Amino acid sequence: MEGVGAVLHAATLHKPHVGSHAWRDFVDTNVTGTLTLLEEAVAAGVERFVFTSTTSAFGRALAPPPGAPAAWITEDVAPVPRNVYGATKTAAEDLCELVHRDHGLPVIVLRTSRFFPEADDRDEVRAAYQDANLKVNELLYRRADLEDVAGAHLRALERAPELGFRRYIVSATTPFLRDDLAELRADAPIVVTRRVPGWEEVYAARGWRMLDSLDRVYVNDRARRDLGWEPRWTFAYALERLRAGEEPRSDLARAVGAKGYHAESTGVYTRR
Repeated sequence: MEGVGAVLHAATLHKPHVGSHAWRDFVDTNVTGTLTLLEEAVAAGVERFVFTSTTSAFGRALAPPPGAPAAWITEDVAPVPRNVYGATKTAAEDLCELVHRDHGLPVIVLRTSRFFPEADDRDEVRAAYQDANLKVNELLYRRADLEDVAGAHLRALERAPELGFRRYIVSATTPFLRDDLAELRADAPIVVTRRVPGWEEVYAARGWRMLDSLDRVYVNDRARRDLGWEPRWTFAYALERLRAGEEPRSDLARAVGAKGYHAESTGVYTRR
């Protein structure tokens, strides 16, 4: 890393690798790999470090019990890892914080929500929703466009020296409020109509469906405030694009496309 001023660390074994890789592989890549980069960054005098993490780090905290309101997910929610992916990403985040405290390396952790283009890995969900329909639905509460995710990383690189160490949720800005959480769990379409009127006609023209219930809402307020980041690709903007006959995702997202996670056939996550 001699001569390097900034590190943007996005390398990882991901959730789709849980079924194909051993836990040790996750530790070697996600934990030891991150520590190696942090140590070398400190030794080389790197000025800023951005670590791409995941909202999957929240794990079981994302799933409220039956009958409970949807979960309001901010950076203050304590992670409860669901699998080795979430456990190792959380451990890597903690190493980032420790290295900052001990060595002063400015590190920003970005917990990114869904931005992958692959289809959902649940058979029943793919059967119930067209892929574009589901992804636009998810912009309400658990998805971001790749263009906005890239923009958040650039803002994090700019602000890291003044911020020191911070964790941020990176997801499309939700139209929902805390007061909506109980109703979102019971009858999401009613709340969507209240917050983003006019979606029904756009959906009806395409034969699309709104989700009946939402179990969580990702809140990006802190990232917007501290990073000066304003995601463009919201649910409301996607509707505008659809009304105009345009794609509800960015040129960058379409250009990058699906890369896949496996060379062998493993269903929706196979490399193409």
